Formats: sequence, C-alpha cells, structure tokens
Amino acid sequence: MVLVMGRKAYSTDLTDAQWALIDPFLQAWKAKRPSPSGHEGRYDLREIINALFYQNRTSCQWKLLPHDLPPYSAVYYYFALWRDDGTDQVIHDLLRCQVREKAGRTEDPSAVALDTQSVRAANHVPAATTGKDAGKRVPGRKRGLAVDALGLIIAVVVMAASATDNQIGVKLIDRVVAHAPTVTKAWVDAGFKDDVAIHGAVHGIDVEQVLRSDSRAGFVPIAKRWIVEQINGTLMLHRRLVREYEIREASSESHTWWASTANMVRRLTGTATASWRDT
Repeated sequence: MVLVMGRKAYSTDLTDAQWALIDPFLQAWKAKRPSPSGHEGRYDLREIINALFYQNRTSCQWKLLPHDLPPYSAVYYYFALWRDDGTDQVIHDLLRCQVREKAGRTEDPSAVALDTQSVRAANHVPAATTGKDAGKRVPGRKRGLAVDALGLIIAVVVMAASATDNQIGVKLIDRVVAHAPTVTKAWVDAGFKDDVAIHGAVHGIDVEQVLRSDSRAGFVPIAKRWIVEQINGTLMLHRRLVREYEIREASSESHTWWASTANMVRRLTGTATASWRDT
C-alpha cells in the first residue's frame, strides 16, 4: 500500500518528484501573499493540488471529493483564487518552458496551431453563456486551443458553442501575443477565415490555412495541424473536460490549464499517464 500524507494514494496524486516541480512556484506565491486567513495556511498545498488533479481526472462534483482529501470548500477556494489571479497559468507556463528545454527547444515557441472543439453543456450551465454549434450540432461551449509543435498549450479560450471560429481565433491570437510574443506563425483549418489572418498580421503573425485533401474519407492526420487534434484527445482523458460543467468560462479554462499541468509533470518525470482502461 502506497501512502501519501498518511493516507492511501490515488493514481492521480503527485509523486515526490512531480511535487518538487510545482512546490517552488507555490512557495513564491505564498511569499507574496499577506498573512494567511480563512483556508490559507490550514491545508497542505500538495494535497490541494492532489484534489484538483483527482477532480479533473474523475469529474466528480466538488462536494463529492473523497473525505481523505481536504474539504471541497478549501479546494474550491484555492481553485478560484488561482484562477482569478492567474497562478494556474503561471505554473503551467513555467513548466511548459521546462518541457521545451528538456526537448532541446527554446523556452518560447515560434509557431502554433489553432483549433476549436465543441463540448456539450450540463443542464445547470447558464444558457446565456452557451449556444449551439451550427456545423457540428453540439449545444454547449466551444474550447479553442493554441498549441506549439510539441503539443504544449500556449492559449485557451472558452466561449459559447455558437461563437464562430473567427471570434475564438482572434481571442487566441491576442492571448498568444500576450504570453508568447515570440510566435510568428500560426496554422489553422478552413474554419478560420480572413478576420483571423488579418488580426494575426497586425500582430506580426503569419496565419496559414492548412487544408485536408478530400480524396480520403474519415479522419486524416494533417501536417502542422494534427498536433491540436492529438492534444484534444489527450485532454479527454480528464473527464472534467469531456462535458461542460462550469458556470463560468474562466473555470473551464482553468480546468484545461490544470489538466495540461498534470500531463506535463508526468512528461518531465517520465511517468506514464494512466488510461481509463485496465491493461
């Protein structure tokens, strides 16, 4: 029996090596905070991250988090705090730099691939923030990703599924410029029209449409663009992202950052990501 913090470990728990990658960032975050109050300082931050990884992977409700993890109110407190102050993305981006360096790349990418994915919304998600993807006939929200050549997420945008790829593409370009100003090239599919290309050009990014051939039926991997499809599939291992449960779009984006962070700490420590199936 493997014990973590005096309890039986879950497969989603951080190993010591994985926690060593995140701990310095959270220690720096704590040092900038005023004197702790309320939930702050009462719970081990490693256990908070373990609870976030557990929920992302299993998609359980906040109130149904296991009793041997910190109480859901404390876990949600930190989730919302880190979502609103941007800590979730800061941790993610610093780990992304380490993954790129380990792969022999520069810290910041020069090119990205953009794509969107429509996700059905649960019945409690506000109708004002959802819509219907007319092309795919999916009611819910649309998640836009910008990823680099290694499949590492550079930007995330979540909007109503009725939003066009152009609208999401423009927002993705803005966020790419803000967090990875070294990017000068973006590959997109046919859903991203002239608006995205023009907006990219304004920011010094050459947006190129990479189209598939109609000579083959079904899914066909397309050079430059295929990496986004792969990352969408990898994110689906985190069941919280399979359906849209969040009241706020920002919460959906935060869950995406945490899912990607969980993938990266495994990548940096050579740990395999467990699938849903027993092997």
